[in-house]
Amino acid sequence: MHQEGILGVLGGMGPQATNTFYQRIIDRTQAESDQEHLRVLIWSDAKIPDRTAGILGTPDQAEAVYQHLLADAKLLERAGCTVLAIPCNTSHYFADRLQGELHIPLIHMIRETVSAIRAMGKTTVGILATDGTVRTGIYQQALEAAGLTPVTLPAQLQRVVMSIYDEIKKGETGSREKFGEIDAYLRQAGCDCAILGCTELSVYRSLHSLPPYYIDAMEILAEQAILRCGKALRNV
Repeated sequence: MHQEGILGVLGGMGPQATNTFYQRIIDRTQAESDQEHLRVLIWSDAKIPDRTAGILGTPDQAEAVYQHLLADAKLLERAGCTVLAIPCNTSHYFADRLQGELHIPLIHMIRETVSAIRAMGKTTVGILATDGTVRTGIYQQALEAAGLTPVTLPAQLQRVVMSIYDEIKKGETGSREKFGEIDAYLRQAGCDCAILGCTELSVYRSLHSLPPYYIDAMEILAEQAILRCGKALRNV
């Protein structure tokens, strides 16, 4: 019998996004009984400093975020996890540095998402993400490295994304009207798909019906986590 992996989830960014991510793991795992599901250790650390504020702040603020993430990742590693997933796009600004100090693989949410989009044959890709994710350029760089064209939002619509983000953080459902403004811009800009590159937007997707035009980075992370722990995907 092959050895199955143990998934470590470094969550709490935010708690609802972590809950949604684990539900995706359950929904997408091919399993007919409890025993056929993944073994998962979730550390939902809601005390991690705000990632966007840290990255866009002083070097000391960014370092504080990194050190907190590293301590949490090492906690999961010591607990016996064999694969690590972080359902927070913005925190992947630190992903390569974290991987350099870990002995277990960290699934790179951004690169896996871009790889999946490239395999779909898409070319012009909208980016819906936090200010921190957009301004660091982590999605833009990954898309360009894959030969794809990234499209970011103008400042006024980026503020709309952040207002939806804030609504989800408060436990609200997020405004359909606001999202409609973003959708109209992306289609007029010639995007043939758009990344939901913020886990609060993944929560928004779970609450509202969004078409396949929107590629959910959290969904791709969940799929990769299942596969890397030796399980098969359930068709949905």
